[in-house]
Amino acid sequence: MKKLHQWMIGFMLLSCDQTDMNTKEALPTCLQSIMIGSNAPLEIWGYRYNDQIVYLTKPDCCDMYELVYTTDCTVLCAPGGGFSGKVDGKCPDFYDNAKNGTLIWKKN
Repeated sequence: MKKLHQWMIGFMLLSCDQTDMNTKEALPTCLQSIMIGSNAPLEIWGYRYNDQIVYLTKPDCCDMYELVYTTDCTVLCAPGGGFSGKVDGKCPDFYDNAKNGTLIWKKN
């Protein structure tokens, strides 16, 4: 009985960690808002980075930063893009350590 109890707790913990970030309905409201704006990004990707769910917006034109947002709509960093090609340096390991990249939304 004790093993069954431990198994059930482990299953519940694993289930809670699997937040569904794969739908546009699961996006934070700030990202849902920019999807319909005139400067909407080309794509929005969901990732797990540094033990949190984050969202990467890829611009639809040149010389604009790719921005990484947290689930509370805070801009975490800009790991790519920009006029000079230099990023903001706040998450230089993003592309090396971001996991489970999933395309959530793409502009038509």
